[in-house]
Amino acid sequence: MHTRLKRIALAICTIAIASYAFTATAQTARDILGPAAVVPLTEPQPPAKIIVDPPLAEPLSRGMVFIQYRAVNLRIVPVFGPKAVEVSPRIGHIHVVVDGAPWHWADASGESLILVGLPAGPHKVEVILANPNHQPLDRAVVEFVVPEKDAAKSH
Repeated sequence: MHTRLKRIALAICTIAIASYAFTATAQTARDILGPAAVVPLTEPQPPAKIIVDPPLAEPLSRGMVFIQYRAVNLRIVPVFGPKAVEVSPRIGHIHVVVDGAPWHWADASGESLILVGLPAGPHKVEVILANPNHQPLDRAVVEFVVPEKDAAKSH
């Protein structure tokens, strides 16, 4: 009886591992990355979208703001100008506005935003997804609080 239970347990574990492996590999690269950038698209593209996460908690507790984002249906690349709007699949970059400032900066790295030196207190960062001609396609706002620095901990 004991051997039979071991065999049943082994069978259940094998099925569980196999189903996990199948689920983990069920998504294709295209599911995650979108269509290959080496072939122009033949059908209309869905709208571009920006997804912005709240700042990472641990660096924020030390006064550093790291904001991760990703673009959907658009590749972030440093290419600009009227002809770049015709590229398929779609390309663009982001504009970043901090605390409603009348100015912004453009970023085409696709990397996390890093802000240092913000004073303690509430802040708002607007991330605008833009086409190569700097026309807005989508936007997201993230709000957070930079904590007061503890003088005892900074020494």
